[in-house]
Amino acid sequence: MTRTDPVIAAFAGLATPTIANALDDVGFAGVCLGLRQIVPGTRVVGRAVTVRHVVGARGDYTSADFKVGHMIDAAAAGQVIVVEMGGHAISTWGGLATLAATVKGIGGLIVDGGVRDQEEMLQHRLPVFARHMTPLTGRTRLRLADIGEPIRCAGVRVQTGDIIVADGSGVVVVQAEHAEKVAELAQAYARDDTAAEADLRSGLSFREAMAKFTRI
Repeated sequence: MTRTDPVIAAFAGLATPTIANALDDVGFAGVCLGLRQIVPGTRVVGRAVTVRHVVGARGDYTSADFKVGHMIDAAAAGQVIVVEMGGHAISTWGGLATLAATVKGIGGLIVDGGVRDQEEMLQHRLPVFARHMTPLTGRTRLRLADIGEPIRCAGVRVQTGDIIVADGSGVVVVQAEHAEKVAELAQAYARDDTAAEADLRSGLSFREAMAKFTRI
């Protein structure tokens, strides 16, 4: 029987905009700007496994430097692979890697760079969030430099064990040390959203709702 992570469970029903409000309260800029949902309708909540790539021109590295399999091996079921590669439009991940990750039960993939084989990603339904969709292979252009070390993804500091939440609105990172507080704050904002929806359906104007619930 798998032991449930109570912190992950606390974020299970929370949308990224709601979490972003709570991140403002704790003063951590955890929103990864410029990343998009590759597979519509997917969502992931899980702990990060960090990866850093060094990017070069074609032929700068060997095919063996690519090491996508090492990334998959490093992540356990439910975890989210988060990749730093400087926003470059080069693919670090494709369809067969998506299949392998899905079979293993990996929660999702966040890439500040490129991925490819969107049709296969749509088929396998792995939550993938990236800056670029591109046919361009990372073989001989990318070298895996680190796994498990602190990285920056879309300008946000990420450490292995941090909480990643990604949905149709975007990607947020919650520092592990602030996760319980952020979840508590975000849950309160979610309750406000539910109450505001009920009030609006009962005839409250949106201007009145904005005054009553200051963070909707």
